[in-house]
Amino acid sequence: MKHLLNLLAAVALLVWGTHMVRTGVLRVFGANLRNLLARSMGNRVSAVLSGIGVTALVQSSTATSLMTSSFVGQGLITLPSALAVMRGADVGTAMMSVLFATDLSWLSPLLIFVGVVLFITRQDSTAGRIGRVLIGLGVMLLALRLVVEATEPLVESNVIRTLLGSMTSDIFLELLMGAVLAVMAYSSLAIVLLIAAMASSGAVPLDVALGLVLGANLGSGLVAVLTTAKSSAEVRQVTVGNMLFKIMGVALALPAVGLWMQHVRPIIGDGARNVVLFHLAFNIFNTLFFIGMTNMVAKWVTTLLPKPAPGSGNPLRPRHLDASALATPSLAISCAAREALHQADIVEAMLIGMHKVVVNDDLKLSAELRHLDDTVDELYSAIKYYMTKISRAELDEKEGQRWTEVISFTINMEQIGDLIERVLQDIETKKIKKGRQFSAAGLQEINDLHARLLDNLRLAMSVFLTGNVRDAQKLLEEKARFRDLELAYSASHLVRLSDNTMPSIETSSLHIDLISELKRINSLLCSVAYPILESAGALAPSRLREKPLAKQE
Repeated sequence: MKHLLNLLAAVALLVWGTHMVRTGVLRVFGANLRNLLARSMGNRVSAVLSGIGVTALVQSSTATSLMTSSFVGQGLITLPSALAVMRGADVGTAMMSVLFATDLSWLSPLLIFVGVVLFITRQDSTAGRIGRVLIGLGVMLLALRLVVEATEPLVESNVIRTLLGSMTSDIFLELLMGAVLAVMAYSSLAIVLLIAAMASSGAVPLDVALGLVLGANLGSGLVAVLTTAKSSAEVRQVTVGNMLFKIMGVALALPAVGLWMQHVRPIIGDGARNVVLFHLAFNIFNTLFFIGMTNMVAKWVTTLLPKPAPGSGNPLRPRHLDASALATPSLAISCAAREALHQADIVEAMLIGMHKVVVNDDLKLSAELRHLDDTVDELYSAIKYYMTKISRAELDEKEGQRWTEVISFTINMEQIGDLIERVLQDIETKKIKKGRQFSAAGLQEINDLHARLLDNLRLAMSVFLTGNVRDAQKLLEEKARFRDLELAYSASHLVRLSDNTMPSIETSSLHIDLISELKRINSLLCSVAYPILESAGALAPSRLREKPLAKQE
C-alpha cells in the first residue's frame, strides 16, 4: 500500500509540475504567444511551425488548441489554418516528452532552488513568474525520478503482474486507459512521461506502453473537445477537427505497433526512449500525412457542426464569452472586453431610443427600451461571472489593470441602463400620460445635451477599446463642458419660469431632473478615461488647492 501511495503522489507531483509550467509560461508570454499564433497563418508550414513553438513553451497541446479555437471563434483566423496549427502543436508536445525523458534529474534541485528564490523575492515581477516556471520544471524532473523509484517495488507484486498481464494484446483496453488517464490529468505530456517512466522500470510491458501512448493522444484531443463543448460552433470545429485527425492517425498507427516492436525496439533498447520516440514518430507522421487534408477535414467539420444562420440566434444574448478561452486568461479578458462593447451597443440603442420617446411621446417604444435594460443587466451578470472565473494570479500587472477596466466599464454600462430606464419612467408619468410638452427652448437644450451625450458614449467606447491617452483627455474635457452646459441650461430654465412660460412651468420638475440625469450618465461615461490617464501619469493628484483658504476673522 505504501508503494502505491508513493506512486500516486509522484504522479500527482508530475501533473502539478506540468500545470505550474503551463500557467507560468502563459503569465509571462501569454500575449506574445497569442500574437505569434495570429501572425503565423500565412501558409500551412508557418502555421505548423508556430504550433510547434508555442506548444513547446506552454507544454500543452490542449492549451494551444484552446487559444487557436478562440481565434477561430472571433473570426481572426480560418479553420484550415487552425487545424494546421494543431498538427504542429502535437509535434511540439511530443518533442518536449523526448526532452524530459532524458535523465535530467540532476537539474531538479538547481531549478527548484533558483525558482523558489526568484518567486519569493520578486513574486509580482516577470522574474518571479519565470521562477514559477523553473519550479515547475524542477518538480517535473523530480516527479519522474520518483515515479521510477516507486514502480520498482510494485513490479515485484504478483497482483500487479497479473493485472498488467491481463492488458497484454488488448489494444482497445490500452487505448481506453491511455485516453482516460490523459483526460483525468488534463495533460497528455504528463501521462506520456509517466508511461515512459513505468516502461523504463519494467512496470508496464513495452507493447502495452505503446498502446497507452496512442490512447493518451486520443485523450488530449478529447480534453479539448470536452472543454469547448458549450462554446460556439466555430470554436468546437477546431477541437472536433483535431480529434478527427487523431482518430485517423491512431487507426493508421495501430498496425505499426507490432512493426515498431520487431524492428525499432532492438535498435533503441531503453523502454523509456522507445515510448517517447514512438510518441514523437506518431505525431510527425500524423502531421506530414494529414497536413494536406486540412481543407478537406475543415469541410467535414463544417458540415458536421454548421455555423448558425445569421439572425437565427438571439442578438441580445452574450456573444463573445468563450469558455474555452478561460484556459488563457489574457485571451479571456479580450473576450470579456468584446462582450462589454456589445453591452455598450445596447446602451447606445437605449439612449437613441430615449430621445425618440421624448420627441414623439412613444409609449410602446418606451416599454421596449425599458425591457432592454433587463438585457443590459443580464449581460453585466454574465460578464461579471465570466471574469470571476479568470485566475487573477495568472495575470501580469497590465492584464490585471485591464481586468479592472473591463469590470468597471460593465458596471458603468449597467448603471447607465438603470438611469435611462428611470428617465423613461419619468417621461411616461410626468409628460406623456399628462399630455405635456417641453417649451421650444427647453427641448432644444435637451436635444443639445443628448447629442453631446451620444458622442461621448461613442468616444468612451473608443477609449475603452484602444486606451488612447489623447482621446481619454478629450473625454475628460467633455465632462467639464457638459457640467457647464447643465448649469447654464438650468439657469435659463429658471429664467423661463420667471417669464411665466406655461410649457416650462408644466414640465419644470421633469426638465430639471432630465438634464441632471443626463449629466450623471455623462459622468459615468467619462469615468472610463481615469484609469488610462492615471496609468499614463496625466492626472493631477488632487483638484483641491494646495493651501487652504484663509479663515475669516
